[in-house]
Amino acid sequence: MRRTAAAVILIISLFMANPATAEPFEDAAKAYIDGDYETAYRLIKPLAEQGSPDAQFNLGFLYDNGRGVPQDYDEAMRWYRKAADQGDTSAQYNLGYMYNNGRGVPQDYAEAAKWYRKAAEQGDRSAQYNLGRMHDNGRGVPQDYAEAAKWYRKAAEQGDMSAQYNLGRMYDNGRGVPQDYAEAAKWYGKAAEQGDMSAQYNLGRMHDNGRGVPQDYAEAAKWYRKAAEQGDMSSQYNLGRMYDSGRGVPQDYAEAAKWYGKAAEQGDISAQYNLGHMYIVGRGVQQDYVFAYMWLNLAAPRLPASERRMVEKKRDLIASMMTPAQIAEAQKLAREWMPKKEKEGEKKK
Repeated sequence: MRRTAAAVILIISLFMANPATAEPFEDAAKAYIDGDYETAYRLIKPLAEQGSPDAQFNLGFLYDNGRGVPQDYDEAMRWYRKAADQGDTSAQYNLGYMYNNGRGVPQDYAEAAKWYRKAAEQGDRSAQYNLGRMHDNGRGVPQDYAEAAKWYRKAAEQGDMSAQYNLGRMYDNGRGVPQDYAEAAKWYGKAAEQGDMSAQYNLGRMHDNGRGVPQDYAEAAKWYRKAAEQGDMSSQYNLGRMYDSGRGVPQDYAEAAKWYGKAAEQGDISAQYNLGHMYIVGRGVQQDYVFAYMWLNLAAPRLPASERRMVEKKRDLIASMMTPAQIAEAQKLAREWMPKKEKEGEKKK
């Protein structure tokens, strides 16, 4: 995202060394804090016109966000560029962002990478992360996983959550770095502690499988739960599976059905099948052939052929115990079902 430093506030100290600009900038910062953006704009603009890179960045920020002036991406770009050309890190980062997203300029990934690099080389962790991502995806620069890992590491070491997750992913897959599950778990752990949903899922998976860490089902369940509560479909399924089997948590079919249900509603095939089975036998839920038929009917078409035939046979066996009206109701529910995505995000691995 753009540098959202309510920048007018954050860089007051940079002006204190210059008595000629300290007082008007302090007044501008106070006006900004008070929500008087027009006064902030009026006080900052002369400083920007006098060549102060900090004021130029902040003037660009006001235009970028339409604070004190009508939103104007062209003007934002003009002032960001002036500050960036003088080496202002935040302006360089925001200029990269604008090129990356085609805001105020035609979208240009190469220019975005150029400005992210300038900010990254000055130590800006968000720019380091974004430059890593561009190398990771080959966007604006040649795809180079080693370069991606290099920049992710720099940002990760400064505490950037997304960079920590992506560095973990690269160690997990041996992409740009030697495959090292212990390093993967380390970086997933750092991102997971900061609340990254995908890192929490992957850390749970590593504890579940004893990969890079000792196998520990209780730890796996803990991290699956954290991700599941954020809406992660795979974690919801896995947490359901752990309650179903009593692995890492006390066996609890009602909890299993609850978490299978959340994953099934998002479209997880395995959760749909398992939930359907629970409705057949009345385990964790009240026995209900209509819902059983519905969930099996939804899961079957997306399964591999051998598994699909098995699920279809189970569905058809249930149908033999249902009335035509019940079958019609189940088929209607399946036709009208739509996945309910709780949270969008990059897939884990």
